[in-house]
Amino acid sequence: MGTGLLLQYIVVALIVLFSAWVVLKKQFPGVVRSVRGAIALALVKPQRAAWLQSLGRKIAPPVTGGGGACGGCDSCGPSTPKQH
Repeated sequence: MGTGLLLQYIVVALIVLFSAWVVLKKQFPGVVRSVRGAIALALVKPQRAAWLQSLGRKIAPPVTGGGGACGGCDSCGPSTPKQH
């Protein structure tokens, strides 16, 4: 196998992985969040190296704030009436 062909396979594999990640994030955001959380928790343990803990903090999903009464989607407020 030539170097060019190997490079082509690597590029195609990276494109396929990126595409799968985008589809996974759009179709299954809860699964992605839980997987990111599990990986981050495994990396942030105190006995890990400092660079692994730093990587774990970067991988961790963003914190969801408790903005509304239920901490949900913030769509429960009053809606503006339609103008006809």
